Amino acid sequence: MPAVSSVIVPYAAFLRVYEPLAAFPEPERAHWTRYAARGEAPTAQDELRRSLADLVPTPPVPVPIHESTEAFVAEVDGAVLICPWRTKLRSRLALQEAPDRFPAVLLDAALPPVVRKEAAADWEHWRERNPDARPWIRTAVWQVPVRWFTLFGDEERHYRPAGPAGPAELRYRTPMAQARRRVARALKALRESQDGGQLAAGLVDVGKWLEEFHPRSLVELDYGGLVHALSGPVLAGDHSAADLAAGIAALRAGDAEGARVAYARLSDRWGAVRNLQSAN
Repeated sequence: MPAVSSVIVPYAAFLRVYEPLAAFPEPERAHWTRYAARGEAPTAQDELRRSLADLVPTPPVPVPIHESTEAFVAEVDGAVLICPWRTKLRSRLALQEAPDRFPAVLLDAALPPVVRKEAAADWEHWRERNPDARPWIRTAVWQVPVRWFTLFGDEERHYRPAGPAGPAELRYRTPMAQARRRVARALKALRESQDGGQLAAGLVDVGKWLEEFHPRSLVELDYGGLVHALSGPVLAGDHSAADLAAGIAALRAGDAEGARVAYARLSDRWGAVRNLQSAN
């Protein structure tokens, strides 16, 4: 059985976009320039702890009062890239999706209906004033959506086992231009094969989201808290991006059986992970 941590929750994976400073208008660009220069960017665990703190009060605070001024920072070839947290926006979006993710009894216990109703009304007013707002971070609980792997190649996979340096880490990073090309090629193969309708629909959504960002951005897939729900051997043997690429290549070559085998590996792997959510 995997060693599951009771400290790091939820077991979530993240798809992030880091944009160059030039992508931000002033005065936000100046803020991020100063922010990055401090060299004290918080970690994903810092963000998680702050988010969970809002659920402790009674009643809980499903959406922060103020938008976060924090971000993740990356440096590629000397260029500083910024991934704003936008915690308030992401909390609003997550609250809209909650009824589809959780049983009503559980949701009512965690977030009483009156709290959700007030937050929903506030969201509608805010959305009218900010119709173009979009998050730099997407979150998936107890899984990595298969469509996310389309953006990456196995050679971009970075795996660090748990050890003195900290917990295990599994992530992919790729330039935005490469991610967009892979989405386009995968969609072409799926449409020509007249197969994978659900995957194609998901890819269209991801592709539209990527188009919102600067072409010199960096795209990152981080297994996040999922590493605490999976054993070391499972993580070390997880090459989901390679499996998906093999399936799409098989479709392109007209090899239906090869595509089926590749997709079966993905389905079995991530089905087992999703089953952990309801395990004792």
